[in-house]
Amino acid sequence: MKLYGFPLSGNVHKVRLLLSALRLPYEEVTVDIPGGLHKQPAFLAINPRGQVPALEDNATRIVDAQAILSYLAQKYDAEGKWLPRKPEEACLVQQWLSFASNEIQNGPHLARIHALLGVPVPVEHVQAVSRGALTILEQHLARTGDWLELGRPTIADLACFPCVALAPDGKLDLAPYPHILKWIARIKQLPSYVAMPGLER
Repeated sequence: MKLYGFPLSGNVHKVRLLLSALRLPYEEVTVDIPGGLHKQPAFLAINPRGQVPALEDNATRIVDAQAILSYLAQKYDAEGKWLPRKPEEACLVQQWLSFASNEIQNGPHLARIHALLGVPVPVEHVQAVSRGALTILEQHLARTGDWLELGRPTIADLACFPCVALAPDGKLDLAPYPHILKWIARIKQLPSYVAMPGLER
């Protein structure tokens, strides 16, 4: 199994977290994002969208972090721990994959890549989207307790965690969100947790 990624990518890290939880061996290939190699023909042949992560599992190639999480959970988690098999439970988890791709991607993620890489974004709008996303997450965790759904860690938590936990890189203060801070600490205590720059244990 081969994971194309970048050390500072929150979207790549959510895949690393699930690979670790499932104890799946893999090779990580670093794509030079600042150098623009993700937009060169060699990588575009792997992912025409020019984004990391991308995953190759034998003859199967998957792009998009949320799709990769879903694929790995369905193929390698026979017990359905990370993505339940019951439709009424699976949908609760999968709705957070959409949240990660929309509100978190267009809020905390964009704020961070603007601050770190100078990617141009409408800063005030992105900050407003970020505050809205963090408020939704905070209020949900206040109701559900330790985890986003089902009283246990699932790919819902992994999908949302890295870009939220890295929000301070994008000049977003997490202090007003105590339930989010407790949730971040809880994920870092998972036995399978692996660190990345900015998300050490």
